[in-house]
Amino acid sequence: MLFSTPVFIFIFLPISFFVYFFLNKIRMVYAGKIWLVACSLFFYGYWDVSYLALFLGSILFNFIAGGAISPYSKGLKLPISRKAVLTTAIIVNLFLLGYYKYTNFFIENINAMTGFELTLRNIILPLGISFYTFTQTAFLVDSYRGGAKEYDFVNYALFVTFFPHLIAGPILHHKEMMTQFESKWTWAIRYRNIFMGLFIFSIGIFKKIIIADTFAIYADAGFSPGATHDFLSSWATSLSYTFQLYFDFSGYCDMAIGAALLFNIWLPLNFNSPYKSFNIQDFWRRWHITLGRYLRDYIYIPLGGNRCASYRIYINLFVTFLLGGLWHGASWMFAIWGSMHGGALVLHRWWSKRGYSMPKPLAWFITFVFVNVTWVFFRAHSLDDAKNILRGMIDVNSLFHLTIEQAPTKTIAWSGILGDTLTQFFPVGIIENFFPLTLILIGLIITPFKNSYEMTITKGMYGIKTVWMTMLFIISVYATIQSTSSVFLYFNF
Repeated sequence: MLFSTPVFIFIFLPISFFVYFFLNKIRMVYAGKIWLVACSLFFYGYWDVSYLALFLGSILFNFIAGGAISPYSKGLKLPISRKAVLTTAIIVNLFLLGYYKYTNFFIENINAMTGFELTLRNIILPLGISFYTFTQTAFLVDSYRGGAKEYDFVNYALFVTFFPHLIAGPILHHKEMMTQFESKWTWAIRYRNIFMGLFIFSIGIFKKIIIADTFAIYADAGFSPGATHDFLSSWATSLSYTFQLYFDFSGYCDMAIGAALLFNIWLPLNFNSPYKSFNIQDFWRRWHITLGRYLRDYIYIPLGGNRCASYRIYINLFVTFLLGGLWHGASWMFAIWGSMHGGALVLHRWWSKRGYSMPKPLAWFITFVFVNVTWVFFRAHSLDDAKNILRGMIDVNSLFHLTIEQAPTKTIAWSGILGDTLTQFFPVGIIENFFPLTLILIGLIITPFKNSYEMTITKGMYGIKTVWMTMLFIISVYATIQSTSSVFLYFNF
């Protein structure tokens, strides 16, 4: 079930909301939690009920394991060390994730290296498995360290399944949620939270339906396998995906925060205007914040973090982001993307340690262009397709010599919409790419302004916010009724 569909907005969300607060009002608070768990499981099973058993088994297994290794829990205690239980539980979680996400990838590479024709069919990636696996492994480590102190199965199930974060994050810590669900302040309807939730949800759905899905048209056409490109179409394609992913993920994060706020729950900020960044380290403090936190706490620091010699720190950074790239998917393209970011972070650290700096406009430009280039590898179907786009991005000559007869195969749907007569006055490449390039320019112009989260928490201006919220919501819902919205990009990871 998508956040941006009428069935979620007009049926699932209102029913979940009113029944939950009705149960709280008649002092059936525990039943209210059970209701939210049931709603969340329905939300998950709406996609494919066949993987609901796997999800429930994962929840039960990790709850038992967390109780067994915690110094505070009175749950099952096993006749082996807590560390051994922790290690075993993490291995089980990673094995399941690895089986569903990486088995075919390994088999394909073995076949390529050996000439074998091994196959293992019908392995379909369960929705959200990367996110709920990381959330629960974080819980296991927190339990072992004594950071998780509350052990009730319904509370734990609500922590894992709570539908606003279930499919694509944020990746949560147990203590972030339990203190909120246990607080009496969250049990009653809070109209200010409802207003803020609807406001940021409306911004998020507009980002997804109107902006991201529009950029998707040009990104999908430009990244189609075998497409040919010139200078302008290459930049239009890469930047279309750069902004599609930005508004798609940003829109999801806004809608997740908004939906959770209706229930008086504040999810951690997971997206904070990353294209404002002046260096790659700042980018990762703003993009998928909870994933960056997870990589830091559970990979980078255990590898030694900053407590090593310089060369080891560089290795730790590189390995962490290589693994972060592979977390997104079983593909060498993701490995290349992660390696590029790991290498950039190593270079940034080396640069900063020597006290070097550069003007902010230049720093922003270099960071943005680097991120845009790396997204090409993130999105392309193959290395050849990525190289084709990157080659076009530096083919400046095509900007001046391209004629209608020399134009590449029309892989982009908007070519020619302004009429052939304009080609008498402007290069044909500009005409063909006018609309996406205009959208990209608008995206660059609005990037420096306040983001949706900042606007949401800004006090006052309720009249203006109400008008904007209503307009964005109506436009977005009308658009999604007219045409089916695509799934969020991070659902694939």
